[in-house]
Amino acid sequence: MTKSARLAWLISVTAIAGASGMLAFLLSISTTAQRGFLERHYVWLFWVNVAVATALIVVIGVAGTRLALRVKRGRFGSRLLLKLAGIFAIVGVVPGLLIYTVSYQFVNRSIESLFDQRLASALEAGLALGQDTLENLRTEQTVRTRAAAERWEDGALAPLALERLRDQLGARSVALIAGNGQVVLSAGGESSEIPARPSATLISQARSNGIASRLEGLEDEQAAMQGEARIRSLALLPSSGLQLTNSDRYLMVVKQISGKVISNALNVSAANQEYLQRSLLRDGLRRMYLGTLTLVLILAVFAALLLAVALSNQLVQPLLLLAEGMREVATGDLKAKPVFRSRDELGGLTRSFADMTQQLADARALVELSVTQLESARTHVQTILDNLTAGVIVFDADRRIETVNPGATRILKLPLSAYVGRPLEDLPVLTAFSKDIWQRFELQGSESGEREHWQDSFELQLDEKTALTLLLRGALLPQDARLLVFDDISEVVSAQRSAAWSEVARRLAHEIKNPLTPIQLSAERLQFKLESKLEGNDQAMLVRSVGTIVNQVQAMKQLVNEFRDYARLPAAKLLPLDLNGLVAEVLTLYAEAQEAGQLRADLATDPPLMMGDAPQLRQVIHNLVQNALDAVSHQPDGHVTVRTQKALTEAGELRALRLVIIDNGPGFAENVLKRAFEPYVTTKTKGTGLGLAVVKKIADEHGARIRLVNLPAAGGGDQPPSGAQVSLSFSKLATAPSPAQDAPRPREQ
Repeated sequence: MTKSARLAWLISVTAIAGASGMLAFLLSISTTAQRGFLERHYVWLFWVNVAVATALIVVIGVAGTRLALRVKRGRFGSRLLLKLAGIFAIVGVVPGLLIYTVSYQFVNRSIESLFDQRLASALEAGLALGQDTLENLRTEQTVRTRAAAERWEDGALAPLALERLRDQLGARSVALIAGNGQVVLSAGGESSEIPARPSATLISQARSNGIASRLEGLEDEQAAMQGEARIRSLALLPSSGLQLTNSDRYLMVVKQISGKVISNALNVSAANQEYLQRSLLRDGLRRMYLGTLTLVLILAVFAALLLAVALSNQLVQPLLLLAEGMREVATGDLKAKPVFRSRDELGGLTRSFADMTQQLADARALVELSVTQLESARTHVQTILDNLTAGVIVFDADRRIETVNPGATRILKLPLSAYVGRPLEDLPVLTAFSKDIWQRFELQGSESGEREHWQDSFELQLDEKTALTLLLRGALLPQDARLLVFDDISEVVSAQRSAAWSEVARRLAHEIKNPLTPIQLSAERLQFKLESKLEGNDQAMLVRSVGTIVNQVQAMKQLVNEFRDYARLPAAKLLPLDLNGLVAEVLTLYAEAQEAGQLRADLATDPPLMMGDAPQLRQVIHNLVQNALDAVSHQPDGHVTVRTQKALTEAGELRALRLVIIDNGPGFAENVLKRAFEPYVTTKTKGTGLGLAVVKKIADEHGARIRLVNLPAAGGGDQPPSGAQVSLSFSKLATAPSPAQDAPRPREQ
């Protein structure tokens, strides 16, 4: 702010403060007793206001001249300054003129209405009404006191009679007064207080007229309004034979007048006196109010004009800085901007603009650095993806392909890059592959209850001659995106399978083939010797058991021969199969465990048929049940549960059949749990470690998912597990039973 602007601001503020103070002073002295002060000093006050107005005119003229020169020279911001000055001037002057017009009419009419004849008549009527009210109260008490005196009878109960009379009259005190004014007997008043003696004049009037009354306590207005005003009545008592002396006696009644009545009467009287005094100064009041109002208007108008110029100049300076800075920012210039040196909001605005510009400059530098780093990181990641042998596919939240690397195209031998932005199902060859992937994502989410990585293998049939074994790894990314990484492990699986089953073939051929024929012959010989000697259920049990032994021996012979000849597991022949019937058949081999309560079955009700190979699945169930029984063999309360259940989707549709084997044994060791499906991994002293490897292979042949978990202990924490659970989920279901099915039906246990 320049020195001239500061000076104009100081003068304007001083003028407004002086005008406002003068108005308040004049209005205050006009309502006090010093009403002659304004008349005595009115001329002096007038010329003081004229001097102030002249100073304001000079300042306004100087400011207007400078503004006109700025506009004429075409300086930046001069038109804005002129516009703001005009707006402020209009805002200040127009309301002042309007208020002055209304106030002038209001003051003129108010003074005339203030001295209206009807108001004077109303005040006189109010004064007369107050006097009449007091007079009526005195007259009423006089009549009632006279009546009480006429009914008075002397006797021993005079004190009680006085008290009763006081209550009837509502008096403050009632007393018997002797002829000389002495109080003989009294009732009422304050405790131990004797009523004041009546004046000799009141006694003389009562002796002459038989009754006299008067108003007392009105001399002191403050005491009268506080309830000290009263009416004292004195009535001559009739003569009685019981009187011991011939002197007169009087009945005195003192009744308190309500302070509100006295207050109203005194207020009306005071208002009437003040009205009479002001009516004599009517012309002086009109001249005083209108003159003061006119002077204040002149000062307010001049001050408004001066404030308009000063404020507009004050506002324009920081706005000019902001406008210049905005032009520079618009052109991309983010250098440091000047600040308007002021502590008000406009100065704060320029400081904020300068800070914002600096922040923009810092942000630009940071963005440029971030873009450089992002491009470098993107190039780095893209280089890694392009050179990865594994395939990488990123899906967005709508399951559309977002990113694909060359490794995925090479492994799948399909133009995946051309399908970016489209679902994977659009490739006909990958329809089943895509369905399995999304089912795996959903299944993992429903079973784990949290976002985590998953890993699984998948057999992909590209055409009639080409099949791939893929190792899939899936993970959830932010914003519901999904990452799929896969490798072609066909050769690895083939090598592992060959090595594993070569060893299995060698061991099984050596350990199992030799005793198979004696077992079969012994079972047939038992049937031949005992069948004719048994009857009923025993004969049927013998035939069923021998048949089971012969079937199992034949199956084992076939398995050993194929291992020996081809060193691989026979290909699964998938036919419609009743899982409950297969479980029931296998459990007949463990009748002793069932009778001992160590093994029990919990089968689902009416499960649908599934696609499976009965001999292979029979081997799986036998292997898992035997492992579970071995795990609980050393526990007195050990038990194993074989359960079949239906797996449903969130919509209630059947998704898969599950086979679950649960035991309450010690569970899997951590090192075994991670490598349970690898050959030769076992904790048994006599085991080969091929059982779960064979189970995993058979599960893969059936497209089933196998999962091993330890059951947590009831107390939680670091306690050892309370058992183990092995579950197989078969998703290949038969839509309807086949008449040529080789599936066993449930048997009686």
